[in-house]
Amino acid sequence: MTIVTARNVLLLHGIWNTRLWLAPLAARLRGAGFAPRVFGYASVFGGLEQALPQLIQALRDAAPTHLLGHSLGGMVALEALRRAPDLPVARVVCLGTPLRGSATARWLSAHPVLGKVLGRSADTLCQAGFSAWDGVAEVGMVAGDVPRGLGRLVRAFDDVSDGTVRVAETHVAGLSDHIVVPASHSGLVLSAEAARQASAFLTHGRFDRGL
Repeated sequence: MTIVTARNVLLLHGIWNTRLWLAPLAARLRGAGFAPRVFGYASVFGGLEQALPQLIQALRDAAPTHLLGHSLGGMVALEALRRAPDLPVARVVCLGTPLRGSATARWLSAHPVLGKVLGRSADTLCQAGFSAWDGVAEVGMVAGDVPRGLGRLVRAFDDVSDGTVRVAETHVAGLSDHIVVPASHSGLVLSAEAARQASAFLTHGRFDRGL
């Protein structure tokens, strides 16, 4: 077990959210002894290609840090590390990130009107962006299994999910650890247990199963 002493954490929100959405999670991490900051980006009108150069530059200008991304934010975080593997990032926690692509996003994208709400993040969310993770940073995934969300509403799937993202969509080879907590997709940001598990992974490189 390796303990990493870096306490800086840069948080990235998901689609349709703003920096303020992550305030409760930032407060929990601060209470656990971390120094969180939030990276805001235009998830709909800018998308991945606009966010990545800004994020990469912000990380180059910062002290060594960890990353924590909710949903789309996790994909932005990992793509930044894939394109710039020298960035000073030790560990990444993804919350409900559909690394294998999102069935909910594909359903929306196929709709002639609703598909527009995904904006420039449509391709990122619809495609399986990561068949595996082979980067330097250790990556942990916290998925939820409370099925309250858009995916269940439109019947995009019927297996275990957080209501928006299927648990199966959060699994890829190369993750350092993966855990499922009782939370919906939006609820992962508000969940005390998700924050506790994120803190454990950022410190120890594994989640706390009480063993």
